[in-house]
Formats: sequence, C-alpha cells, structure tokens
Amino acid sequence: MSVEIGSKVKGKVTGITNFGAFVELPGGITGLVHISEVADSYVKDVNDHLTVGDETKVKVISEKDGKIALSIKKAIDKPKRPSSSSYSKQGDRRGKRNFQPKESFEDKLSNFLKASDENLSSLKRNTDSKRGGRGGRRG
Repeated sequence: MSVEIGSKVKGKVTGITNFGAFVELPGGITGLVHISEVADSYVKDVNDHLTVGDETKVKVISEKDGKIALSIKKAIDKPKRPSSSSYSKQGDRRGKRNFQPKESFEDKLSNFLKASDENLSSLKRNTDSKRGGRGGRRG
C-alpha cells in the first residue's frame, strides 16, 4: 500500500529516538515523525509526548527514497483564525487618531543638551576635588 502525501492516517509508535519517533502506518510501512513535528510547543524529549505502542494520528508530509516524513502537529485540525484585516482596521482607529506630539524634536533635543551639560559639570566638579587629595602633599 502506497501512502499519499498530505493524507492523514492512524499509526502505531514502534520506536523512539532522540531525534523523533518511528510510526508504523497501515500496510506495514514505517515513517519518521521528526522531533520538530511532534508538538506545537518545544519538545526537549520525545518520551514526554509519546511512548512505544501509542496509537496516533499523523499526516504524511513527504516521501523521498523510500523514507516517509510524518507530522503529528500538522495532523491536528486547528480552528481557523479570523482574518487579520479586521484587526488591523481596529488598530488604526485606536492608535493614530489622538496622536499629537507634546514636545517638538528641537525642544526635546535642547532639554537633553541642558541636562547633559549639568551632569557633565557636576561630574567634573566631583572629580576635580578628588584629584587634589591624592599624593599632593608629601612630607
């Protein structure tokens, strides 16, 4: 029996490795579910998600040189999300309508330069007073 790419079938886990799990499909054909295709979340250890002998639904991703690639996470039917265009329209209305800058760029720049000059002068004052005290008088 040949498997069709894109078809969803039930299979039985026959072996687990550190890089994935081998699943036996109907007809005695064995394919590999790579560790990245086991679950939607990060999978550190395949044993946390599957055990040998588990029946699971898989989707056939590809077949190359007699090797069959399978996916568990793609076999799960997910509910469709609403289109993103409805969200973007709401975001435009909320975010940009009342936007008015409080200060111009020039005002912000002059305030920054003034604060920077004050910080530098206080820093200079503090370091100058400390310099004269070290090793200045030896007797």
